[in-house]
Amino acid sequence: MIRRNEWAPGFVIRAIVISWIILPLPLLAQQKSPASADTTSQAQPKPDEKTPNKNDPAIQVQPNPKPEEKKPENDRLFFLLPNYLTVENAKKIPPLTTGQKFKLVALGTFDPVEYPYVGVLAGIDQAENADPSYGQGFKGYAKRYGVAFADTTVENFMVGAVFPSLLHQDPRYYQSGKGGFWHRAGYAALWIFITRTDSGKTQFNYSEWAGSAVAAALSNTYHPPHDRTALNSANIWVTQLWGDAVGFEVKEFWPDIKRKLHRNKGISPLDKAGAGGS
Repeated sequence: MIRRNEWAPGFVIRAIVISWIILPLPLLAQQKSPASADTTSQAQPKPDEKTPNKNDPAIQVQPNPKPEEKKPENDRLFFLLPNYLTVENAKKIPPLTTGQKFKLVALGTFDPVEYPYVGVLAGIDQAENADPSYGQGFKGYAKRYGVAFADTTVENFMVGAVFPSLLHQDPRYYQSGKGGFWHRAGYAALWIFITRTDSGKTQFNYSEWAGSAVAAALSNTYHPPHDRTALNSANIWVTQLWGDAVGFEVKEFWPDIKRKLHRNKGISPLDKAGAGGS
């Protein structure tokens, strides 16, 4: 949940880990139909031969194979948090359609992991009695949970689907994967300001700034009346931008962390002992 009267540690944690980006694979993997023979090269039936009757039950017509649907890649951050909007080591990939942008954001927002995650954040706010007007008990917790989930959902769709569709921008984060630590960290930090268009050009990240601003403004419609001020909305806006910026850093280095974890997992205890003794 967003705490509107102060910089919220709980919301900052949420903003860091719910950033979403996809790996660049099409949502539908099309299978090519078997090539049909060229009609000009087919031999014409001889006069004494009968033309096959298509209605003859002995002749079975094989239907063309249907396109096989392939699920979008989800390289979960820390093997847990949904991450559909990250592109690893890719330069030219097909642009996302409007439908694909909304679908990928929906997959991340309504991922099964998100529900208990928001529940933990609502529990933290309950323990700290954030927004006392909600009260305590199950009723107060339910209100905090609903507001927290609404905050997450609105920002996700505004930044990742609505504005990228209107402005023809690509909501995905393109990992650099090249250079030293500081070079890559700087690259990720700039992603809050720049992004790619659907045509592959570099452009100011209007979707991030405008989307998070609209999400902060819309939160005034369901937050308590005493929180509906311009100062609190600006606080939310900046907090969301900062959280997404940290999320870009996580997405830049997560593939390296994952590969290192897998590599260490494959080393046996005896090998580790031998390496330590040499």
